[in-house]
Amino acid sequence: MASILDRLYEKARQNPQRVAFPEADNEKMMQAAYECAQDGCIVPILVGDAGQLRALCQERGYDGGVFTFVDIHDEAYKNKLIGDYVVQPGRKLKEKALGRRMADPLYFAAVMQAVDEADVTFAGINNTTGDVILAGQMVVGLQPGITTISSIGLCDIPGFEGSEGSLLAVGDSAVCTNPNAEQLASIAISACDTVRSLLDWEPRCALVCYSTRGSGQGELIDKVLEAAKIANELRPDLSIEGELQLDSAIVPAVAAKKVKEKSQVAGKANVLIWPDLNVGNIAVKLIQQFGHADAYGPMLQGFQKVVCDCSRGAPVSEIKGNVVISAVRAAGMKK
Repeated sequence: MASILDRLYEKARQNPQRVAFPEADNEKMMQAAYECAQDGCIVPILVGDAGQLRALCQERGYDGGVFTFVDIHDEAYKNKLIGDYVVQPGRKLKEKALGRRMADPLYFAAVMQAVDEADVTFAGINNTTGDVILAGQMVVGLQPGITTISSIGLCDIPGFEGSEGSLLAVGDSAVCTNPNAEQLASIAISACDTVRSLLDWEPRCALVCYSTRGSGQGELIDKVLEAAKIANELRPDLSIEGELQLDSAIVPAVAAKKVKEKSQVAGKANVLIWPDLNVGNIAVKLIQQFGHADAYGPMLQGFQKVVCDCSRGAPVSEIKGNVVISAVRAAGMKK
């Protein structure tokens, strides 16, 4: 049986997306971009000093014809991007401020993406997570109704038999430390949109905590209840419920005992939203260590388009997986 990553590679090949790499001078990043292109999964755009990038490409033995090279020193193209960007409604950065930031390939790539010259901005090897998030927020912008950037991961858990087989989406396990109710609602909405665009799932999202339907009380539970209310008001089209304990969310037999009213989520959740980063970080490591799960991500979410931050210590194989996941998400968001 094909793994989830194998299925995503095949999905990417069916509709290759334009991925901008503002850190292509990094050897691992260039190799990942090249191999993904050779696999037919993406159309790679290398953003930076084009002369230097071409020289590095030749030095490393890659066929430069695979890549599109974008030179950040090309003033005519830069001015075209700026002109296309500033006329978009809701943009706060003006010509001069934007032009200064575009000396950085990360911001140049983000502007390309914002004006539909690229579908994904992929970084994280040379830039910190904070750098990538800030560029995404300032240039690409947030989705309507979303107030916070967050992350989601995809766990493939051997022996788990959930509503989507062995797969379970979880978030936020990496970005938002102690979200308030509004932020937690935003994370849940973003997570639903992410799994829909990536996996074509109909999301069933559980806001989990230590209580199911009033079995416990306290401010930690109140936050989850308020988040569920906000999420349902903002996006009544989505199935988002809370408060639920983890077993009530994913085990039908437990849900049948603890949840008496009709529920679209209880016992069959395919998305779990943690109440804070302490829970999320510990939970993912427990799933990996004791469940022997493969965990893909974290994937940033909440931007108008897909902005990816990979781990600075990631091997090429992991970078490639995240590139493919980002491309599939970008294709799904266009639907």
